[in-house]
Amino acid sequence: MSPGDGGGFFTLRRADRVATITVADAETREGPRRSGGSVHWEFAALLNRLRTDNSVRVIVITGARDGEFWAPPPRRVEGAAHSVTHRTDPAALWRTFSGIIQLHQSLIEIEKPVVARVNGDAVGTGSSVLLGSDLSVAVEDAIVVDHHLGLGELAGYGSSFGMVPGDGGASLVPLHMTPARAKEYLMLARPYRARELADLGLINRAVPAGGLDLAVDDIVERLLRRPAYALAWTKRVLNRRAAGQLNLTADAAAGYEMVTYLQHELQEDTRSRELE
Repeated sequence: MSPGDGGGFFTLRRADRVATITVADAETREGPRRSGGSVHWEFAALLNRLRTDNSVRVIVITGARDGEFWAPPPRRVEGAAHSVTHRTDPAALWRTFSGIIQLHQSLIEIEKPVVARVNGDAVGTGSSVLLGSDLSVAVEDAIVVDHHLGLGELAGYGSSFGMVPGDGGASLVPLHMTPARAKEYLMLARPYRARELADLGLINRAVPAGGLDLAVDDIVERLLRRPAYALAWTKRVLNRRAAGQLNLTADAAAGYEMVTYLQHELQEDTRSRELE
């Protein structure tokens, strides 16, 4: 297994025309984050490399640790509610928010089918990557949630802190859910179990943990039996609506997420002055 360009965010393994991207667990990802790296930017770069790699026919995304597909560490959630200092760095802002947009554009535009092997919780960006993948299999008790508007409650900060779901949720969720469910999912930060999502038809399969590999291998095998060019064009046609939705909303969602950070920072400054 060789490291991807993520500097600790991902590892990449190629075997039998399949590229498997493994997302490092939340604690491991903290080091590259603190050194100024952007998980979104690096994931997009990795996908873009695989797009032109003719040895790869199918891409699988999974988590390094069972129980966690892609989720932030608890202290990262707490830090988001209590500090926005890193959001004033122009370079970090560029990598984070342009990276978010590029991540989802890459998922949608890469012609090779992407299979999400969801071996645990998918939170925030993880839930968006799940919804942006072409086919998805999850362990049935995995939690899937876009936590942006519930960040304050998760961090024990109270309901006064929350952000626009700019990691792709505001763009992708309306493609998968009815308006009523989409608003409940995003506005109330309502968590779902993978089994519920499968029953609603939002993911392909929810299976016991012991059946995950069998289910994913079955999907990958069937994809590899399809003619490569026809499969690629089919994905491209099917994703035109998603691409259009991203073009309409992704920039605004990422921008408004930044605005909510700045609004929170100004509110905190005001409170601090009042206490002086």
